Amino acid sequence: QVQLVESGGGLVQPGGSLRLSCAASGSIFSINAMGWYRQAPGKERELVATITRGGTTNYADSVKGRFAISRDNAKNTVYLQMNSLKPEDTAVYYCNAVGVRSYSGSYATNIWGQGTQVTVSS
Repeated sequence: QVQLVESGGGLVQPGGSLRLSCAASGSIFSINAMGWYRQAPGKERELVATITRGGTTNYADSVKGRFAISRDNAKNTVYLQMNSLKPEDTAVYYCNAVGVRSYSGSYATNIWGQGTQVTVSS
């Protein structure tokens, strides 16, 4: 069974940086797209950034120019470099994988990680 494990969250001051990582474990043959979403208290989960297997990226307007998503296909890992963090970036950040095919032949449409807390505060 494929699982996503996030790491790298924490407390940072405004203007600071954090790097999130998400590693997919299991007998994985390929992953179509990977991405990051976030959910702040009292708000709906929203897209932060996505990246396809070929490297095409998409960002929410609120993070363009500050965040950068990347992935290592060989390691089935996606990263989110977050710079110039603002208090409004505070949220639980969730990793997402779309179109996950295993060597066993199984296919999962959509898989979520457990989330990692990012808090931006002085």
